Amino acid sequence: MASPSRVEVLTLFRSLLRTAREFPDYNVREYTKRRTIDGFRQNKDLSDPSKVTAAFSDGRSQLEVAKRQAVVYSLYAPKVKSVMELNQ
Repeated sequence: MASPSRVEVLTLFRSLLRTAREFPDYNVREYTKRRTIDGFRQNKDLSDPSKVTAAFSDGRSQLEVAKRQAVVYSLYAPKVKSVMELNQ
């Protein structure tokens, strides 16, 4: 696989953030968002094409896991909102 383009990387980043918004639980939603941002910041200086490709494929697999988990969490969503969500 060739090294992903900047557009592909940004698309992956946005997809992960969109998927994070689908979690009904505030804590899981914020954790997913924070982990996404931290992961991309940690890998922003990668220059070796093989490492970039590996990080990109790991990100894609994490996206698939997050999508599946968002569906599962939506099936068992808590009936009451978190205190953090009441102020919104």
